[in-house]
Amino acid sequence: MSLTHSYRTGDSAEVMAAIDRTGERARLVISDVTRDGAWLTVPEAEAVTVKAWR
Repeated sequence: MSLTHSYRTGDSAEVMAAIDRTGERARLVISDVTRDGAWLTVPEAEAVTVKAWR
């Protein structure tokens, strides 16, 4: 994975976002690394930018 960022939340969870370019298509992966199975992925082309969420 590349382009990895980590953020701390108020409840001591650690959420990371990364672009995974290992398959056919690049995917955005968002994960809470403090919990098993707490992650999701979307194709990078379909991911919304932070600026667009504001």
